[in-house]
Formats: sequence, structure tokens, C-alpha cells
Amino acid sequence: MSQRWFITGASRGLGLEIAKAALAVGHRVVATSRSKNTADPIAADSSERFLALALDITRPEEVSKAVDSAVAHFGGIDVLVNNAGYGQLGFFEENTLQDALEQLETNLLGTLNVAWAVLPVMRAAREGRIFNVSSVAGIRGSMTGSIYSASKFGVEGFSEALSPEVEPLGVHVTIVEPGLFKTDFLSPSSVRFGGQTIADYAEQSAKLQELYRGLNRQQKGDPQKLAEAIVSLAKEPNPPLRFAAGVDAVAAIEEKIAKLRLDLDQWKDLSVSTGE
Repeated sequence: MSQRWFITGASRGLGLEIAKAALAVGHRVVATSRSKNTADPIAADSSERFLALALDITRPEEVSKAVDSAVAHFGGIDVLVNNAGYGQLGFFEENTLQDALEQLETNLLGTLNVAWAVLPVMRAAREGRIFNVSSVAGIRGSMTGSIYSASKFGVEGFSEALSPEVEPLGVHVTIVEPGLFKTDFLSPSSVRFGGQTIADYAEQSAKLQELYRGLNRQQKGDPQKLAEAIVSLAKEPNPPLRFAAGVDAVAAIEEKIAKLRLDLDQWKDLSVSTGE
């Protein structure tokens, strides 16, 4: 059965691959990005099933208009992929309050803006699938990822709390947690570094930035395979709340679970004593 997809951040990377994968199996796709023209080429062979829209997810009025256009064009929205975002990296003190605000406004509040606009459509239909794209950084914090992780941990918490609210209404929420995939995520167009130079961090910061840039387009994860997996999950009657994507993501999450268990077991007596 053909589904109607609404994808943010669809001009390149994972968002573009999801749009292509959905179109390839006959679905209808609304692909949004800050500049809709960048997504137009994928519509060459499926123009009747494809709509590209310009959208800044940090502007609620633009989000509402885009959702209205999608519903007017295809009659509804069955699958939402909240994918738009970028990475704010660097040692915490190298970043400014403005860096943090802009990161949260896009990655977290932008996700909320789109969900607020799409959920009434899904509630009215009593069915829908929401894929909120997080990251392995949304479940495990790593050095130089404090601001980015704050935004993605927020996406995880929001999604986990939203799921039981909307599931009785026929709407399923899945958090996608990719590891490193061969996209432009580590390019200057998708990642920013804090601009404050602090001597105590400077040498290590420079080395890490060089490492990140060297990894760009060299990651092992295949975004096409991940896109196909998401399209497959959209058909599952009972999709998972969390979907770890990539060998590295699975390993990182297993390590996090082990550390949580270790801390819980080691300090359990003291933890329990506070409630007695």
C-alpha cells in the first residue's frame, strides 16, 4: 500500500536517501529542505509522486504551511521523518550560549515544531508513523559532543514520552540512532565547531577537528541501506521505539547499557537507602 511521506532535511545525506528509497517502492514523498531546488533532481522519474518544498523547521509558520501544502497535494501524511539538523561540536567551553541556542532551536525545537504540525493530521486519520532521527550521540555522550548530545538526548526524551501518548491513537514513534554513515555530516555544511579558543583545549581541539574532517565521506555506514531499513520499518505493525543503526551504534549502546548496569549495581544500596 502506498504511503505518504513527509521528510525534513531531504536535500542530501540520509534524508535524500530516504526520499529515494520511499519513491523506489511506490510511495509518495514530500521532501523538504531550506532550499527545495536541491531535492528536485530525484523527481525526474516520479514527478506525480514527489513534491519538494522549501522549509526552515525553526519557523513554526513555515512548518504549518508546508504541512498544509503536503496534505492539499497528497491528501494526508502517513509517515513523518524528522531528519533535519546539524552537529555543533567542540569542547564545551569553546562553544557559546548562542551556539547552544541555535543547536537546540534546530535539532530539538525544530523536531517539536514539525511534530506539532503533523500530529493533528495523523490523529484525525487514527494512524501514522513518526521517525525522529537522533544519533548514537543521543544515548551516549562523548567528548567534544556536549552541545550536540544535549540536543539529541532531548529528541530521545521527547520521543520516548510522546510514544505512549499517541500510540492509543494509532500513531507509532521510532527513534533512529545512527552511528557513522557515509554522508556529508562531518562536512562544513553539516557540522560547526565552537569558535572560542581556550589554551587548555587548543592542541587537542585542533587534532580532533582534523580527525573529523578526515572522516568525512569515509564512514563505514551505508545511508542507502539505512534508508531502506526505515522504509521497511514503516510497514511493521509493531515498530520498535528505538532502532540502532550501524555496527558502531549497536556496540556503543551495548557499552552504555553495561555501564548503566554497573553503576546501578555498584551504588544500589546507597540509592535505595535514600528512600527509606
